[in-house]
Amino acid sequence: MPTRNASATWEGGLKGGKGSFSGESGAVGASYSFGTRFEHAPGTNPEELLAAAEAACYSMALSADLEKAGTPAERVQTDAACTLDFIDGKPTITTMRLRVRAKVPGIDAATLDKAAQDTKVGCPVSRALTGVDIQVEATLE
Repeated sequence: MPTRNASATWEGGLKGGKGSFSGESGAVGASYSFGTRFEHAPGTNPEELLAAAEAACYSMALSADLEKAGTPAERVQTDAACTLDFIDGKPTITTMRLRVRAKVPGIDAATLDKAAQDTKVGCPVSRALTGVDIQVEATLE
């Protein structure tokens, strides 16, 4: 299996500093700051990247699980919300909420929900997030 690489640089102090990151493919990269991470300044942050990784991985994993069960999906869309809270005074990623909409001919809502919950424990990014409360809400289109 391949190993993927990325790098990040932070310059300056926490509140006045700035950072940037990039992936080796060149497909991702941006700047970030204290304001984009802990306040509501425009721009990206590590939690947004983690949410994007979870949404992409989960959509692919659910599609694979449905196909394996003999009910291939025409479309799976996942919106992910990654929550950063302070626990014992330290910033901690506590929750990842997934809202999944899937177009899957031949299944009912209960079958989709079971597949969605099962995928939550098998998705590689979800597995990397052990200790994070991953919540999944799945609906049929």
